[in-house]
Amino acid sequence: MRFNRILLSATLVVVALVIQVSVLARLQLPGAVPDLVLLTVLGLALVYGHVGGALVGFGAGLLCDLAPPADHAAGRYALVLCVIGYLAGLAKPETGRLRSASGPLVVVVGAALGSTLLYAGVGALVGDTAARHVGLGGLLFTAALYDLLLAPFTVPLIIALARRAENDPLGEGSPANKAADVSAGWLSSGTGLRIGNQRGGLRAKAAKARVARAGRIKGVKRL
Repeated sequence: MRFNRILLSATLVVVALVIQVSVLARLQLPGAVPDLVLLTVLGLALVYGHVGGALVGFGAGLLCDLAPPADHAAGRYALVLCVIGYLAGLAKPETGRLRSASGPLVVVVGAALGSTLLYAGVGALVGDTAARHVGLGGLLFTAALYDLLLAPFTVPLIIALARRAENDPLGEGSPANKAADVSAGWLSSGTGLRIGNQRGGLRAKAAKARVARAGRIKGVKRL
């Protein structure tokens, strides 16, 4: 991963973890805690792809494992987020543009359910039965609900920041020049804007103007 990706990812993950531990975890909501770190990993994975998503997920999960008040074995959540980040990165659009919000919302719900199940499964392997006592069904429902409600306010912003942190969006051959902003499909769809067609129209008008000017010059010479 490039340095700007590492710096942005580390900053976003740390901010998300601080907000999650100091604010969201103290809301005393029934069931699961809204997982802002998971949403951060999903947003970055939808921009960086499956390899970048796996690396960001592993780093974010390891930070959650080590940060207080973590009470589970180190590496457990790192494994979970590494797998989730890899799978979410596979959903990255080939064109770099999300045409609607339905796709990312499906990714969020699937990640919330998958991370809860995978975390409980890994816990069962190491003898942690806390999820069984709390109720796995309630955890799955509340995790999906909370993350789904929080996603529209976080994931588009994270995607936009990740795209802006890439190379110069106006430069030739840059990712943003080859494809539209990946967050545009979430925030607005069906705008009808065609930047490429507008450039083609301007070029055609300029060519017609040059032909007309050349014709006038030839007419003057003949006179």
